[in-house]
Amino acid sequence: MAAILPADGADRSEPQPHSIKPQPPRRRVAPWADTLFAALSQGAAWLTLALMVGIIGALVIGAAPALKAFGLGFLTSAEWDPVQEKFGGLVMIYGTLASSFIALLIAVPVSFGIAIFLTELSPSWLKRPLGIAIELLAAVPSIVYGMWGLLVFGPILATYVQAPLQAVLGGLPYMGSLVSGPPVGIGILSAGIILAIMIIPFIASVMRDVFEVTPPMLKESAYGLGATTWEVVSRVVLPYTKTGVVGGIMLGLGRALGETMAVTFVIGNMNQLNSLSVFEAANSITSTLANEFAEAGEGLHQASLMYLGLVLFLITFVVLAISKLLLARLKKNEGARS
Repeated sequence: MAAILPADGADRSEPQPHSIKPQPPRRRVAPWADTLFAALSQGAAWLTLALMVGIIGALVIGAAPALKAFGLGFLTSAEWDPVQEKFGGLVMIYGTLASSFIALLIAVPVSFGIAIFLTELSPSWLKRPLGIAIELLAAVPSIVYGMWGLLVFGPILATYVQAPLQAVLGGLPYMGSLVSGPPVGIGILSAGIILAIMIIPFIASVMRDVFEVTPPMLKESAYGLGATTWEVVSRVVLPYTKTGVVGGIMLGLGRALGETMAVTFVIGNMNQLNSLSVFEAANSITSTLANEFAEAGEGLHQASLMYLGLVLFLITFVVLAISKLLLARLKKNEGARS
């Protein structure tokens, strides 16, 4: 059967050249765009380094009189007497490290449990509201935590935790010294618990995010082989995300070391090291700076406070360096096993 042609006899079964849409002209990128972007990125990196060097330089210059007068003996002296201009930072260093250690001791397992529940055990309808609630805790101002800790949590801690602990452990040889002192709800233990509550949202959020990065195929394969939830977490999720987990813990530790107002409210602000009890009032580097820097006169007092700031900076640097070494060792051991 012959094909029916149009009246003009032209065969339009093939597309005509004029029916093809012309391609838009290629957008030309300015030749200086990549150069400008690289310069801005490099400038941001150098700016960060310059700020770090500037902070260190300002601390060293401000602490120079105390460095010259006390040297490294400042780190081992517990005397702090502005009247006689005798200063030592041991009490503040101990309070900072002890409260941060207690905070990590409480926050890490709680954050780990929250992250595991949200990623592996929680029903789908609960994941989002619970995750939002945890993230909202991170937005609460630190001074609110401090006021709540002093007015609400402190009396509860004294009545229902400190007094019972003293009744149970007070007669033991070593444990009794850790719970001695008046149970008034302020001190290193109270500061550590408040810090733990403050850093739990940070550590839990980071752990949850890195746990969710684990490829589902790895976890489904482990479940398919009959592994339990704990086996999947310990043998699949944690090895895959250990870098992020350690990073989250270090983030929380950095927040605990540098926290000021919440600790100032609940630690007691007392320069004493006569007892290692966690119930006793103490002091920290940040609380000392907050309480005394505004009224410190020029000279050794102000220089000693700058010295404390330099010590806090060095403590943070050492903690970061230890975390990097730990991660490098973990990677080395993993490579040796493979």
